[in-house]
Amino acid sequence: MKRVILIKYGELSTKKGNLNFFIKTLSHMIEDKLKGYSISIVKDRARMRISFDEKDLEDIQSILQKIFGIHTYHIAYVCESNSEAIQKCILDVLKEEKFSTFKVDVRRCDKRFPIHSQDFNCVLASVLLKNIPNISVDVHHPDLLVRVEIREEETYLYYHTYAGSGGYPVGTQARGMLMLSGGIDSPVAGYLAMKRGVVLDAVYFEAIPHTSLEAREKVISLCRKLAQYTDKIHLHIVPFTPIQEQIYQCCRDDYCITIMRRMMYRIMEEICKKYKGLVLINGESIGQVASQTLTSMNVINSVTNMPVIRPVACLDKLEIIDLAKKIDTYDISILPYEDCCTVFVPKHPVINPREDVCIEEESKFDYLPMIQEAVQNIYTIVVQEHDDQFDSFL
Repeated sequence: MKRVILIKYGELSTKKGNLNFFIKTLSHMIEDKLKGYSISIVKDRARMRISFDEKDLEDIQSILQKIFGIHTYHIAYVCESNSEAIQKCILDVLKEEKFSTFKVDVRRCDKRFPIHSQDFNCVLASVLLKNIPNISVDVHHPDLLVRVEIREEETYLYYHTYAGSGGYPVGTQARGMLMLSGGIDSPVAGYLAMKRGVVLDAVYFEAIPHTSLEAREKVISLCRKLAQYTDKIHLHIVPFTPIQEQIYQCCRDDYCITIMRRMMYRIMEEICKKYKGLVLINGESIGQVASQTLTSMNVINSVTNMPVIRPVACLDKLEIIDLAKKIDTYDISILPYEDCCTVFVPKHPVINPREDVCIEEESKFDYLPMIQEAVQNIYTIVVQEHDDQFDSFL
């Protein structure tokens, strides 16, 4: 018996004039992710229907789970839109299922169907009661809720609901630049930004020889995980060693982390200009470390006019860890390879820095040419989910 996948949009359906744009973007993402499979997609403003090869169903479901914009989906049986065909279909499908109670919910989308929905509920329930022993109707808490959608071209019957990832399809918002450190928090922040439709680039600040090639490999692996939710991730690797060394040679020890973050934000703004990013994204969580107190965030943020999104700002560490495990980045993030934010952590970093002190400390070295040089020497790699082509960078 023929089956199709019915996708329901959820939050997308709240859109009005631009709903078609959201649906078209979702369709393109599904086509891209399923390009190795024999599928066809038919879409309208209410739902999307995917025809597929039965042998590929498990793989396709695994991929659909990671596509933003899908609220729920169903594996639906298809039959002709006439009473006899629907009665035969529901009996053929459910006679092999194990259940004690059920409810039938008919939706007569094609009003030309001659039997009203409530009456046809009774017809279909009667067919099941007569032919399947030891079952009964329970309209409040059934073991099995059987939905029947009668449309002009064909009828769909389904009884399992699969949760999607929700949100908006990637590409319905502009580009954002994620500060990807290699820790637990920033990949989760990137995932949550993509869930709102943001096209994501990643930026990694590298301080060779103080950071290792293994730390770079770790970041590339995290990008591969994030690429499961989009088509690809552009990873911009910033040579940060000269700036970081100058900070630790010239500036007060307790202010080094604050000034380092201010330099990163200045560089991020230049990267946004260069690569058409409209927002900075990072994994800062309020109060988690010294540079993430509200005072620190304010002083660090003051060097840029770019908007900064902090998707995990109000989550505690355990909530962030749970999300990291869900998206399969946690085991990579805890690998013991330090990034430039952790390799030179002072013993007592300032918790409530003052902007005037930062400006005074930054005046001790000429950082503007160093920022321009760092931006000019960025090298970019394009990371896709299954790529293994970056050995030359490691």
